[in-house]
Amino acid sequence: MPKIEIYSKEICPYCVRAKKLFVKKGFEFIETDIGNDTALRDFMIKRANGKQTVPQIFINDQHIGGCDDLYALDSEGKLDALLKDPE
Repeated sequence: MPKIEIYSKEICPYCVRAKKLFVKKGFEFIETDIGNDTALRDFMIKRANGKQTVPQIFINDQHIGGCDDLYALDSEGKLDALLKDPE
């Protein structure tokens, strides 16, 4: 299984939308709520190359971006390849 990480906040419709896509495709993910933790938020921003919005999504430690980026990859047919087991 691929390692899918989602940095999110409690009230975030984009986070919900991103998580629904992974559930629909049958993949589990690790969710990290950064809402009340500035250290986690700062870590996410550093890891996401300065991106401050949520969600920030990583697949096998590769930064995917936010919800729109995730859906763009899916519509281009590129997401499924990223979700294959890492070699």
